[in-house]
Amino acid sequence: MKRDDPLPNLHAPVPGPASRAWLQRLRAVESPNVTAIGDDFPVVWQRARGALVWDVDGNRYLDAGSAFGVAFIGHGHPAVREAAHAQVDTLLHGMGDVHPPTARIALLELLDVLTPGDLGHGVLCTGGSEAVEVALKTAMLATGKPGIVAFSDGYHGLTLGALGGTARPDFRGPFARWVPGPTTFCAYATDAATRDRVLAEVEAALTDPQAPAGVVLIEPLQGRGGTRLPAPGLLAGLRALCDAHGALLCFDEIFTGCGRTGAFFACEHPDLGAPDGVLPDLLCIGKALGGGFPVSACLGRPQVMAAWGPSAGEALHTSTFLGHPVAAAAAVAALTAIRDEGLVARARDDGAALLATLRDALGDHPAVREIRGRGLMLGVDLGDGGLAWRVVLGCLRRGVLLLPCGTGGHVVQLTPPAVMSAAQRTYVVDVLVDAVHEQAQTAA
Repeated sequence: MKRDDPLPNLHAPVPGPASRAWLQRLRAVESPNVTAIGDDFPVVWQRARGALVWDVDGNRYLDAGSAFGVAFIGHGHPAVREAAHAQVDTLLHGMGDVHPPTARIALLELLDVLTPGDLGHGVLCTGGSEAVEVALKTAMLATGKPGIVAFSDGYHGLTLGALGGTARPDFRGPFARWVPGPTTFCAYATDAATRDRVLAEVEAALTDPQAPAGVVLIEPLQGRGGTRLPAPGLLAGLRALCDAHGALLCFDEIFTGCGRTGAFFACEHPDLGAPDGVLPDLLCIGKALGGGFPVSACLGRPQVMAAWGPSAGEALHTSTFLGHPVAAAAAVAALTAIRDEGLVARARDDGAALLATLRDALGDHPAVREIRGRGLMLGVDLGDGGLAWRVVLGCLRRGVLLLPCGTGGHVVQLTPPAVMSAAQRTYVVDVLVDAVHEQAQTAA
């Protein structure tokens, strides 16, 4: 896909009058807990292409967050649009676990080729939370152990089952009575000393005589939790413990998968695991998988997925829209574009350059604790959620779309599309740097 060079163009207030009018309409019909509406946030989107987004007032923005990481190949990639249109013209809807459409089969076959090792048997879903649900169900069937080991600041979705592995108390708290478990939460080790302590805690949870855990659920690189990389050896240590104690290792790569970190899957980075990467038993993917369409998957080793047993006519986990043909066709096109257009290598190289530029520009700033990440998944840790939010708003006013991450929202996260041009990345950095200086000075 050709990279776009246009930069933001703001000719109306942010948010403008049309956005405000649409938000008033939304407030009248949507549950109040869904969209946070304030005086200066959000804007209402109308269209998008590549790295660019236009709101209903005609303002043009650079999307440095890829819409929660979904638009890794850019918004509206032509191959995805063409595949979706062709599928709509032939078969708009399939039948879940009955009478499979060809697109569903083609997607599973391509995933079998692209995933590492023998992670070739999968269940297609519509969202990341559902993929995690399938993984947890698989672990229970395969091990007979309902317990979960998860990690601090981990985020795995908001359905009740997925909440079992999501650490944030603000998400879990209101539903704590109904969240399955038991769950042992360990620190997400980012240094060697913590790693050794955490591995000992994980082993204790896996061997607890009262309620031994059957699955270890972890993001190889934490996304929403603050763009945090694991300590070297953590993933390999978890692999060894799962092997020793009959548990399954599940990597949640819904955010990091499909090229985002500069490898097709983050677990394939040698320095994050073992010399050849670390192979899990279960792998959850989503977000960038569909190129903008809602599709996710839980992939597993054949012997692990065999725990479900053959279908006797009623699948134990299915849904009306399982393997939806339009989403599946779009996903095939998106995966093919990632592979054939060299977007994984682009994420690796452009991400390294972007990280170096950010560190040169902000590494010595007193308000910046750390600048970290891998590929096109980077974070500027400001250590202060209020400051980070003001920086995000400052960037929005200058035409750059960003979001905070971390449990306290203290990290400004950058997850731009792989098709963002060098000029566009430079603009994003300049705007971010100006916003950090301006907001930090105001706070002082």
